[in-house]
Amino acid sequence: MKDFFICDCAQHENKTITSCFVVVSKQVKSKKSGDLYLALTLGDRSGHIEAKMWDNVNDALGGFEQEDFIKVKGLLNKYNNRFQLTIHKLRRLGDSEVDYADYLPKTTKDIGELWRTLASFIATVQNPHLKALVEAFMADPEIAEAYRAAPAAKSMHHAFIGGLLDHVVSLVRSCDLMCRNYPQLNRDLLLTGAFFHDIGKIHELTYNRSFSYTTRGQLLGHMVIELEMLQAKLAQLPDFPDDLKTLVEHLIISHHGEYEFGSPKLPMFPEALVLHYLDDLDSKLESMRVQFERDGGSEEGWAGYNPSLARPLLNTAKFLQPKPPPSETAGAAGPIEAAFAQGASPVEAASEEESQLSIPVLEPSEPT
Repeated sequence: MKDFFICDCAQHENKTITSCFVVVSKQVKSKKSGDLYLALTLGDRSGHIEAKMWDNVNDALGGFEQEDFIKVKGLLNKYNNRFQLTIHKLRRLGDSEVDYADYLPKTTKDIGELWRTLASFIATVQNPHLKALVEAFMADPEIAEAYRAAPAAKSMHHAFIGGLLDHVVSLVRSCDLMCRNYPQLNRDLLLTGAFFHDIGKIHELTYNRSFSYTTRGQLLGHMVIELEMLQAKLAQLPDFPDDLKTLVEHLIISHHGEYEFGSPKLPMFPEALVLHYLDDLDSKLESMRVQFERDGGSEEGWAGYNPSLARPLLNTAKFLQPKPPPSETAGAAGPIEAAFAQGASPVEAASEEESQLSIPVLEPSEPT
């Protein structure tokens, strides 16, 4: 097992480290002088870090590719408030040197228990057509295995093995609560939308060595893939109502909520709107949780800037922790504060301070 992980950066700032990583991305760029340098994103199960190799690039260039595992030696420091690694040496690792558990983060929750929880919610669906549709997906061994393993995203939220299932179980629980508070919602439709909204991620993302996009994922995106998957299963359910099919399709294509976020349509009925907001809420809260866990933050509770949310984050649990009392010297009251405390007026307080000042008396010099 590795003895240095990316989450340990703060303890090794401005030090030379030697460790192993998976190459998440590899780019060859040119300096102003025309010489080449390597710009890499390296990863392990605790996160990603940007790395640059400025010297001896030609010797290293052909020695590894994206998604290879490499051992590197380099200087760890901060640039623009973010950790980066300046690589001095690197080499590709052989398969026998790789412990895959070091590189792919995994949910700490029990996958089997999560799957059973999801199945228990689906069992409460009353509409026989929606229930049969979801159960057809859950009974497909290939889909079920991938659903239990896939991340929910490449990096934004729930980016770990089991992340998709973790996210969906959290989402169906929230959907259930919302339906109790808003009984006018169609619970069956909302739970079905939660199950399907990200199912295309099982084909959009690849997660054998690192989290990245498949060619189909890059070209089509998970929503188009989901519509294809839906059509294939509906072919096995010839009595499925067309109107219900249209509603499920709209839940899928509108769940990002905004055109600029990739939704070809905005949510146009209550269940679609609720699905979008709950999905967005769950992903943002997970993004915050991960940052608080990974960054620690300052004593005041600030955990730094979150690029996906475009704002700095405050950890309220840390912010509200009891603070150590100020030192005696730092907290000592001056003459004015002491006089005020005894009930003096501002003028009297100022006079009190003036009387306590030690002013040297200048004697006339002796004539020479």
